[in-house]
Parts: sequence; C-alpha cells; structure tokens
Amino acid sequence: MTHVTGRARLGRAARASVCALALLSAAPLAVPQPAAAQEAASAVQDVTLQDVVLPFGSTVLTMPRITVSGTRLSKDDLLAILRADSPEPWATRLARLDAASLTIPELRSVHAGPGPSRQTVVYRDVAARDVRVGKAAELSAAGAAVTVAGGPETGSGTYGRIGATDIDLAALARLYAVAGDGKGPVQRVYASVSIADVVYTDDRGTTVKLARVEGRDLGGRQIPGGWTGALDAFAGLDLDKANPAERAKVTAAAADLVEAVSVGGLEARGLSISETKSPDPLVLEVGRMAYAGQGPEAGMNLEDLAFAQKGVRSRVGKVTLTGFSLAPTVEALRRLSDPKAEATDEALRRLTPVIGTLALQDISLDLPSETAKASPGPAPKPGSKDPARDSAGDPFENAARQALGARPSGKPAPAEAPLHVGLRNAAITFGPPRDGVPTASRLSLTGLTLPAATVAGVPGLGSLTAYGYQDLDLNVVADTAWDEGRRELSVREVSVSGKDMGTLRLTGTLGGIGPEIFDPDAGISGLAMLSATAKALDLTIENTGLFERFINTQSKVLSLKPDELRQEYVTASVLGVPVILGNSPAAKAIGAAMGQFVTKPGRLSVSAKSKDGAGVGVADFSTAGSPGAVLDKLDVDAKAN
Repeated sequence: MTHVTGRARLGRAARASVCALALLSAAPLAVPQPAAAQEAASAVQDVTLQDVVLPFGSTVLTMPRITVSGTRLSKDDLLAILRADSPEPWATRLARLDAASLTIPELRSVHAGPGPSRQTVVYRDVAARDVRVGKAAELSAAGAAVTVAGGPETGSGTYGRIGATDIDLAALARLYAVAGDGKGPVQRVYASVSIADVVYTDDRGTTVKLARVEGRDLGGRQIPGGWTGALDAFAGLDLDKANPAERAKVTAAAADLVEAVSVGGLEARGLSISETKSPDPLVLEVGRMAYAGQGPEAGMNLEDLAFAQKGVRSRVGKVTLTGFSLAPTVEALRRLSDPKAEATDEALRRLTPVIGTLALQDISLDLPSETAKASPGPAPKPGSKDPARDSAGDPFENAARQALGARPSGKPAPAEAPLHVGLRNAAITFGPPRDGVPTASRLSLTGLTLPAATVAGVPGLGSLTAYGYQDLDLNVVADTAWDEGRRELSVREVSVSGKDMGTLRLTGTLGGIGPEIFDPDAGISGLAMLSATAKALDLTIENTGLFERFINTQSKVLSLKPDELRQEYVTASVLGVPVILGNSPAAKAIGAAMGQFVTKPGRLSVSAKSKDGAGVGVADFSTAGSPGAVLDKLDVDAKAN
C-alpha cells in the first residue's frame, strides 16, 4: 500500500535530519577551499568559512557559510579538522574542535540513490552550542524541507524544529569510521534527539504526518568494518541475485548492526497516514508510539490507533509488546554469514525472533452493512470535486463517510447499522522458538462481543438467535507448552465461555511429541504427529443459562413442557449413552453423570487417563472396533454437580 512507502520515506528522511546534523564534523569530509592565512590561535575569535562542501559517501553536504564563534582555533586549524584526506583519525581531529557556537544559516544534504533517485534536505538556521573537545551541548535547526525526485517515487515534505543534546561527535566518528570487534562498551552519541511537525506527501497522494519524535540515550558499539562499511554492504544489493559471498557479507553486517545499536528510548506522537487519491480513501492514526530498551517500561507501546477505509472503521486503545528479543535472529544471521551456508527454508525460519507477549486493549471494529456495501452512491460527475479530498473537515471522518457511501445531495437511502465487533482485552504470548516455531503459546481473548447473527452459519452456533441471544459476549483461552525432555505437549487450557451461556474447558497431555514436530519438512512433521499419543484428557462443561434456553426453545418446537423434554433427555443419557459407548463401567459412569447434569444443569466434568503410560496412539483409535474398545484402555471419572 502506498502509505507504507510514505512511512519508509519519512523514516529515511528523519534519519537524514538527525545524521546530517550530527555528521557535520564526523563524516569523511573534503573542503576544496584554499587555506587561509594563519590566524592567531591564542585569542578567542569568530571564524567564518565560505562555500563548504562535505562529501560523505553517496551523501554530499553543502553550506554557503559556517560561522565558528568563541574559538581559539584559526581558520587553518578548522580546515585541517575538516580535511577529508587527513592521515589523522576523525575522532582525534574532532577532539580538537572547541567553540562557543557554530551557526549555519543553510545546510543542504543531497543523497544519491538508489538508481536515479535523489533525496534533498535543506536545513534552516543550524546551530551547535558549547562545543568542547568534540562534544556539543546542543545542536538544533529551525526546520527543514525535503524533496525526493528523479526516481520512480517522488514527494516532498517539511520538518519543524530539530534538536539534540549532549552530542559526542568524536564517538560518532569512531562508530562510523573505526573498526571494532562488536564487543566493546556502548558509546553514547546523543543524550536526546527531537523532531517536530513532520509532514511528507508522495506523488500518489499519501500524506504522512508526525507531531513529534523524541529519542534518548542513542549510541552503539564499534563493529568490524565500522558502521559505514556495514551500511555500504546493503547499498544497491538484491539479495535474490546475490552470490554466496555477497549474501554472507550482508547477513554478517546485519547481525553486527543489530547487536551494535543501542537505544534508550523512542517516542512518537500524532502519527497519521492518509491517502486521498485512491478510489478507497484510507486514514491511519496513532496517538502515541513508544519504545524503551530497558527498565520496567521496556518494550513497545502504541496508543489510540484508528483506521478507516471503504466503510471499515477500527480503533485500538493500546497495543503493548514485551519480552521481544532478536537473539535468535542474530544467531541465525551469524550462521548465514558463512559463505558455505545455504539459505534454506529451515535456515530462514530460524530468523524468527522471540515475540514475547503482545497485548491489546479496547478494540472495536465496525464493518459496513450489506445495504451500505450494495449502495455506494452515485458516481461523481466529470469535473466535480471529491468531497473526501476537498472538504476542510476531519479527513478521518471524510474517509469513513465516502467509503460508507455518504450522498452529497438527494434523498438518502435507508441503511442498516454497521456491524460492530468489540474486544476488551487480547493477549498472545509465545515462548522461545525451536527452529522458528514457538515451543509454548497462550492466547487470551476477553470480552469479545459481536451480534449472534454473525455466527448463524457456524455449525452448533446457528441456533443461538433462536435461543434469544442477540449479542454474544465471549472469552477464549488457548494455552499449550512443549516439554522436550518428556516429549510431551501439554494442552494446559482450551476454553470458551459466554455471558449467560456457560463455559467449555479442555485440558490434556499428548505424548510422543519430539523435536521432529518442528521440522520445516511437512512430511517429517506430519509423520511425527502420527506417532503422537493421548495420555490424559479432562473436559468440563459449566452451564450458566444456555441449557435452560435450549430446553425451553426445543420444548416449544416439540409441543412438550420443558420438564417433559428434560426427562426424555435424562432417560436418553442414563440408558442410551452407555449403550452407544459399549455398556462398560466407564460408559455407565459417563451416562449417569450426563443424566445428573440434565436434571440439574450446573457442572459436568469427565476425565480420562490412559492405562498405558505411553498413552493411546493413533493406531489404537483406528483399529478399535467400537467406542467401548477405546474406553477399555482408559481410566474414566465422570461426575456432575
């Protein structure tokens, strides 16, 4: 979708805004200006440099004028610091940079690539204050304008105020230009970074807006080849066409960068992505996004999400991701960095990170009614304006109105209310992966609300409206875990409960589940499933209203009194069920418990455990001549209360 492209460009432009400012003295620079006469180095003075050009790989920075105030450095000293072909390391030269302030009325950054594409960012009123031994207490810009041209995708945008504090230019130079082993200490480059009022619109009419972006404690470690070398490994490379050596280089660089980058925290507010030229206008809004690397708030948070397109409207109060780890991903990248390693499906699946826990709160989804979908409204006349684009109102509301078929004039067509689905809380937790597959998982849905009519076609649920249910309020849990040592899969809980309905809960243990179950080869994993055995099973049914509604409805259909129909079910349970199940003691126990439940519908529980410690296998089920033959292999306990 086009908004994803817009967001990618925004991210690229935002990084450029920070890096360009920070790299004023940290990149491989060249100043093709003749050396001026030697200034007296002992006195504090103001020095002006004209027409400075600073190449940095595929990016070139140009500044018509730089004023260095309150410095003891001469013009020659400053030119020597910025000299690209100096034999001195950048970190050493930048450590000599000392001034009360640096001011740059205009800084232009031009980045070439990929292909013919050119990204130009022009910063206004750039200033660095209190620059001592290569560190600046503050770096700021009044704003910036960005344009992307020349390639297949173009666009333009603006930034508001850009700022950073406690910038270590020497550390930044070391990270980019000086190789390390990736195991050294984290070097902080910025104490804080902020960008305000970001707006970017591409040629397809996708507009991305950010009210404010902030970051804190940004830095990293030195890695083999430096950060510049690692980033250059990705330039213009098509992994699908890369040879083994190129692929190995890229995967090694990716692993190095993932482990090297250190982020204390990031926060973005007021994100909106809108499409206006699309036949189906789209609006996506996020009130707040936050990331914390450490501490009690470690993880990712998104708040106040909203989406609208083609009659679909959705809102999410909060999304939280905790326990996320890229450690398995880095390990898999290290393996792929061997030129002899093959990028098989199994190897790629191992790139899966530890997801941790993903939690969502206050979810709502409104879907268009059948009437709205069938009546999109009259087609616009040639030359008429698009109300979704030209209205000065709320773009989110306009997108929803147009997608729902709002008519600008004339008699409105009657329409049914949109279908509403709600969810109070949802959480899914994944354990550490084995060959890319989580070894444990838990899904929990609380307060899933939807009209009963939406499940009319689902077997076993289609009669709920006939039982008097208009809206369903459900809770769902699915919790499983694999024990490698015991070769067991524990179904710790699978349950469904409904308000004024009841609860169905299932637990159990499957044996014979080895690591083969996670094999990426479907044949091997499928064969492993066939060797699984059932060791234990517990089923609990708790009634809180559904059974009474069922009896009342069926009694009317059969022209019986509710008590008469109930007695028939009791007889069928006590006498019929044991016959069907083989008339064994276990079968009679199940029938008796069912009869008690029908008489007084409260709670029914049935537990079964294999008499053989290895469990009941697939072959046992397939060769059993009757249900009774299977029950003979189980210890069964059934009761109702």
